[in-house]
Amino acid sequence: MRRYLFNRLWQSLVTLLLATIVVFLGVRALPGDPALALAGEDRDPESLRAIRQQYGLDDSMLVQFWKFVSHAAHGDLGTSIRSGESVNTMLRNALPVTIELSMLAILVASVIGVGAGVVAAVRRGRPAEWAANALALLGLSVPNFWLGLMAILYLSVALRLFPASGFVPFFTDPIANLHHLVLPACILGTGLSAVIMRQTRSSMLDALSADYIRTAEAKGLPPRSVVGRHALRNSLIVVVTIVGLQLGALISGAVVTERIFALPGFGKLTVDAVFQRDYPVIQAVVLVTATAYIVINLLVDLLYSVIDPRIRVRGEA
Repeated sequence: MRRYLFNRLWQSLVTLLLATIVVFLGVRALPGDPALALAGEDRDPESLRAIRQQYGLDDSMLVQFWKFVSHAAHGDLGTSIRSGESVNTMLRNALPVTIELSMLAILVASVIGVGAGVVAAVRRGRPAEWAANALALLGLSVPNFWLGLMAILYLSVALRLFPASGFVPFFTDPIANLHHLVLPACILGTGLSAVIMRQTRSSMLDALSADYIRTAEAKGLPPRSVVGRHALRNSLIVVVTIVGLQLGALISGAVVTERIFALPGFGKLTVDAVFQRDYPVIQAVVLVTATAYIVINLLVDLLYSVIDPRIRVRGEA
């Protein structure tokens, strides 16, 4: 177990370093010069030279990369070129919004997806399966931005059931916080629930045709116990994998939903930084996203042995 963890941590650090290098070079390949944007109308050579020197933009690529990595290793992600605010502070303000939204979306997607997948597998060939497949196809086909706009139009503007935009911190008012996030979380979890439903149905069909299920049925176990304790538990490995990977994707990919509902989260911060050529913020955003992916993948691997006792994490894995 220790050897496995050491190998995974070493591989994760190498992956994180490679991702940092790619992002560092990719950000600087973007068209536009942040010094020109900061200079405004005063674009004489002396002003541009002073701005580049102040923010280290006149250093070589190697020097800039070393400064970024060395500061990041000490927990300092730099200062925003545009606002002068600490990037750490900007992330602390934006990341909790996206994490809460992503966790709620995962919860919605898991409840709907796993429930519909189990029903579709148990009721195979019946109207319940057709309805579940139709909902899954609808969830995969309808874009989130269109669904979000329709939800705002009918549920927020017409019926006034949910706020159309805005955010309230959880510790300020938990009820208002959930009231603002329920609608975007449902919109964000719709597509993911369709993916979970299809994978759960497929895994459940394989499990229900296995020998140990027939043995459990032959022993006279109740159908609920056969489906829940045996078939579903062995089908959850695929679900956990999807949920783990999609959690990282939701943290970095909730841009459209956050823009539609005017949420001050990670997505808005990323879009603003890209448009403003704010190098420190873009680098910090990608570094946090890559770290989230790596940590979540590691946790998913470790959960395999908890969900399925047949799987054991070995040092040679």
